[in-house]
Amino acid sequence: MKRKISAGKKASYTVVFEKEPDGGFTVLVPALPGVVTCGRTLREARTMAEDAIRTHLEGLLKDGEPIPEETEVDVERLEVDVPTAA
Repeated sequence: MKRKISAGKKASYTVVFEKEPDGGFTVLVPALPGVVTCGRTLREARTMAEDAIRTHLEGLLKDGEPIPEETEVDVERLEVDVPTAA
């Protein structure tokens, strides 16, 4: 859902911290497609995510676009069968 949020207001988004096999974290922001960042530590990844979100919102405001306001989010893990090769 997109609503016009005034500059200077607070916005809150769910972020996903995915631990990388070689260390560090990749961060995704589902409500803001295309906002992806990373960090070597969870703390750095969180800081990078805040900066990426802020930068994205600044760009939306500059372009006169509405700021997405996140609604209720459900997170779950799904198990699926891996298909056999054809």
